Amino acid sequence: MSAAATQAPVGAEFDATPAVPQRLLNIVLFVTVLFSAIAFIEPSPHDLLMVALLVVCIGARVPFDRKLVPLAALLIVWLIGALFALIPVVDQPQTVQYVGTSVYLALAAMIFACLFCDGNLVRLMIVRRAYIFAALIATATGYIGFFHLLPGSDLFLTNDRVSATFKDPNVYAPFLIFPLLLLLLGMMTDRTRLSSLVVTLVLLGGLLLSFSRGAWAHFIISAAAAVLLLLVTSPERVRGRILLFTSAAAIAVVLLFVALMSIGSVHDLFIERAKAIQPYDVGPGGRFWEQQLALSVILDHPNGMGPFEFSRVFGMQQHDVYMQGFLVYGWLGGAAYLTLVVVTLLIGLRAALLPAPWQYFLIAAYAGFVGEACEGFIVDTDHWRHFFLLLGMIWGLTAATINLRNRRADSFARNDAQAMLPITS
Repeated sequence: MSAAATQAPVGAEFDATPAVPQRLLNIVLFVTVLFSAIAFIEPSPHDLLMVALLVVCIGARVPFDRKLVPLAALLIVWLIGALFALIPVVDQPQTVQYVGTSVYLALAAMIFACLFCDGNLVRLMIVRRAYIFAALIATATGYIGFFHLLPGSDLFLTNDRVSATFKDPNVYAPFLIFPLLLLLLGMMTDRTRLSSLVVTLVLLGGLLLSFSRGAWAHFIISAAAAVLLLLVTSPERVRGRILLFTSAAAIAVVLLFVALMSIGSVHDLFIERAKAIQPYDVGPGGRFWEQQLALSVILDHPNGMGPFEFSRVFGMQQHDVYMQGFLVYGWLGGAAYLTLVVVTLLIGLRAALLPAPWQYFLIAAYAGFVGEACEGFIVDTDHWRHFFLLLGMIWGLTAATINLRNRRADSFARNDAQAMLPITS
């Protein structure tokens, strides 16, 4: 599963699309993912570019695999729940926009699933490059803001924490984890290039300066999942390299942390943020108190309360995406969202264990999704754009893996049938 193997597509079927629409699709895909780092305005450039991506996907005849029907069905049920919950609060500010964003993100997940359901390695490499560039752009603005390198650089901070080109540090930091996994897995399975190592350290620094405890845990969980999957799926001769690199990477992270902690502003903010319990976590009106309250509210509102209603009535968000699913989308939508996450974890795990040319990408996407699913217990992730990118990529590459396995089985069956034919003189 060498990263070098991801340089070109496999199979003649990838050349079936006319050249010009295919090139245009690749360009729009790169630009769309690149601009996903700009998320402090609504609608963001990425949102508008997704419309363009949909149009060029249709023009390039991107296929819809029937294995994506369960994904589409769960997303539709989720949105139906949102529409029912919207009815009582349709006159409230921003509620229609909120549900509209959910519709757009569901469509985005389907677009990405269709883009990858044929295992097109060229598109996957485009997403890899664009996402890493996007993460570097966001991280660069974060450094500028934290160290006040330019006038007005406080724009990239929220309460002294790096939010970069995002509205919230707790959204910016998880955005960096998927490209970090791509870089780490690439170095484990191929050569460790100096450029990849430098970029990885830069992104890790940006992750640390977000001071997002949830994102730190997210990264640890995702990195552990990625290494474990890589160990299970790699030949025995490669496992020693993976373990050695993992140990070296852990030491590098510790050294980077020590270096950053030598900076006074970083040290002070870390000590404050490292406390297991923050003031807004406990007591009446705190995060945990709101979560307990949310459980009883969910039982009283089968159709949900609608967008923003829980925070409007009780003064604070519950900070749990699964509770959010039931509160905003009702029992129907909440159950659909929870089912979507669980099913994605199950099918993604099975597919990630099967050999395929795109296994490296699937492991990275799956490991990132595992951490995101865990972080959902303390943060509302239902409108994170990169969540739906990972969701679509897992479903698309799972379909591609199943198709590849079926083609191989058919090929073996044909070869066995030919071997059984009588030899005629």
